[in-house]
Amino acid sequence: MPDIHAARRAQAWEQTQRTCPEATALLVTSLANVRYLTGFTGSNAVLLLEEDRVLLGTDGRYTVQAGEQCADVPVHLDRLTVPAVAGAWLTSGGGVLAVESAHLSVSDLRVVEGVVGSAPRETTGIVEACRMHKDAEEIALIERACAVSDAALQAILPRISEGVTEREIARWLEAEMFARGADELSFETIVAGGPHSAKPHHEPTTRPLGRGELLLIDFGAAVGGYHADETRTFIVGAAAEWQREIHAVVAEAQEAGRDAARAGAGLLDVDHAARSVVAEAGYGDYFDHGLGHGVGLQIHEAPFFSPRSTGMLPAGSPVTIEPGIYLPGRGGVRIEDTILVGEGPSRSLTSSPRDLVALG
Repeated sequence: MPDIHAARRAQAWEQTQRTCPEATALLVTSLANVRYLTGFTGSNAVLLLEEDRVLLGTDGRYTVQAGEQCADVPVHLDRLTVPAVAGAWLTSGGGVLAVESAHLSVSDLRVVEGVVGSAPRETTGIVEACRMHKDAEEIALIERACAVSDAALQAILPRISEGVTEREIARWLEAEMFARGADELSFETIVAGGPHSAKPHHEPTTRPLGRGELLLIDFGAAVGGYHADETRTFIVGAAAEWQREIHAVVAEAQEAGRDAARAGAGLLDVDHAARSVVAEAGYGDYFDHGLGHGVGLQIHEAPFFSPRSTGMLPAGSPVTIEPGIYLPGRGGVRIEDTILVGEGPSRSLTSSPRDLVALG
């Protein structure tokens, strides 16, 4: 997609000039950002971005791959990509070099300083700001990843009952996602039963599910490099009143967050819309993570919803809305959808029922 990548590079250069107008080049060291700007997916890559020139640095392992994935981009081969590309830039004329401070190690920063003879300008979030708005092809891949995720979940639900282990459920779900077209997992699948569901990022164990326990499943497929993210909470058997109560509160909070997530809304306001529902129900102390995040080439990317967020929500941004309540030693509930933000109401890209479905 050379035209798409060229347009993205032009946009990223415009953003560079707004952020750091004195820069004559940006050294892109985030692999996700390199992929976004070129289509290259190798594990060793640096991109030099200038107003009218671009240079991809990688090594000999990727000679053929670079030619296939980004034939329109000149390639500089050297295993030591950072100093090699910085040196090539200096030789071609130099100027003022900007770097991605969030993606450049201290040691590589020192290397760059040594090569160019001065401290580069440190920038943050230039390409990430461009990546928040997704084009039609990106949205189609995320929609496909969400559809794969939903179908996989529905395929395994009839198999879940008392006595099945968290790890068995995780493996079933992962196998179904791959069988339905996932290229990879978005992240390590979270399956948390009973008291484990009170841990937001629990790792599945061999613990069997018990009757009357909550079951939290957080999962997602990736297709074409783009990710889905979804969480549903179930009950094994019949639910107790406290379980129905916290599920209802989380469901209300999640709906409020989805309703608030519209183009131009403040990120802080979206977080508050959902978080206030949980707080007013008396569970504010038991919801201690952000409300959600962007998804795309990375499972967690800008924008982010939290009580410390700043900025506005752009149209065309796929984001998650995922409030939760976690009662230590008892259990927890999280409901999460990947949604697409528009000028009007957002559209959910994940479609599994959000009800407290009884299993087994």
